[in-house]
Amino acid sequence: MISEEIHDASVVAPAFDVQAIREQFPILHRTVYNKPLVYLDSAATSQKPQRVIDAIVHYYTELNSNIHRGVHRLSQDATTAYEHARKAMQQFVNARSSREIIFTRGCTEGMNLIASTFGRTAVGEGDEILISEMEHHSNIVPWQMLCREKGATLRVIPISDSGELRMDEYERMLNERTKLVSVVHVSNSLGTVNPIKEVIDIAHARGIPVVVDGAQATPHISVDVQALDCDFYTVSGHKMYGPTGIGFVYGKAELLEPLPPYQGGGDMILSVTFEKTIYNELPFRYEAGTPNIEGAIALTAAVDFIRQTGYEAIAAHEHDLLMYATELLSEIPEIHLIGTARSKAGVVAFTIDDIHPHDIGTFLDREGVAIRTGHHCTQPVMKRYGVPATNRVSFAVYNTREEIEVLIRALHGVITMFR
Repeated sequence: MISEEIHDASVVAPAFDVQAIREQFPILHRTVYNKPLVYLDSAATSQKPQRVIDAIVHYYTELNSNIHRGVHRLSQDATTAYEHARKAMQQFVNARSSREIIFTRGCTEGMNLIASTFGRTAVGEGDEILISEMEHHSNIVPWQMLCREKGATLRVIPISDSGELRMDEYERMLNERTKLVSVVHVSNSLGTVNPIKEVIDIAHARGIPVVVDGAQATPHISVDVQALDCDFYTVSGHKMYGPTGIGFVYGKAELLEPLPPYQGGGDMILSVTFEKTIYNELPFRYEAGTPNIEGAIALTAAVDFIRQTGYEAIAAHEHDLLMYATELLSEIPEIHLIGTARSKAGVVAFTIDDIHPHDIGTFLDREGVAIRTGHHCTQPVMKRYGVPATNRVSFAVYNTREEIEVLIRALHGVITMFR
């Protein structure tokens, strides 16, 4: 979890050099419409450091082969690199064993995997699943599908006007029919950092397992799944400086062991006849077919980048950006902030009087500024605040105060043009 000390902008490490960080990201050197690129959309996908790009190139130029089944040198080397990546992910979230790490395409596939395996065995007719009002669609739709299939009920923990979980309501909603709680660690549309340890402890006191959507957490927060004691945790690589199409699910081995496979095919089996199939052991049982080998290997390079930069330095720098942007945006009368939780990661969402977010985003783009406009795959959040869409600015370790100032000047231009 984020400590109060990390929230204090004064703890920015003296050795932190944002320009040295930026030099590691080739795309930040490009221009858009002859303007320097100001990339403020990292909650959608982060940019990639050179080491991640190099890892992908190295795989295809030196290692390219299928894994686990080949006896030749390339296959053996690729398998070693892929399983090294699994070990790296185990260490990254402090899982007890690499057997508890299942590679996926990202958090969306991770949630579907959990719903299709654990969910189908744990939830029955008349049961209830709890999610929150701030969830991404990927932590809503799979549970809706499961509830329809099982005749169960999806219940929603409300959030306050500031964008914080109503913990009093959460406790009240838990009952003997609750079979699962699934909650986001950090909101992608509000930036709220949820008290996830408290959420888990309250559920576990009643014997209820908890799934955590960690897509927006791992770029900003050091995650220790053993300390949290979550039952499942999903991670998306492209949010944390890694490639697209790769992520992983952490699951407690004792919960994963008895579950049925998610998909059928190669590598998830030990033996196949026309009469019977014997499934493979953990974690291979849940990784059917040829995986995203180079993605897993390059994700290791992304984790190395985060570790070398340091979570404390990352959090302090991003918090400084968050506070600076919030201060400057708050000084513009036409701007209305959406989501003002006490504990936030680097996301600021806002609307501007009578100007549609898509018009704002288009204007900013011509100034070289990339932000996200729309519902951010959180349409229930938009409904909660009575808006069709918001403008979302999201920060990463490579952003600067100067880029925020470019954003503010561009927003003044938008307001002047539409006034």
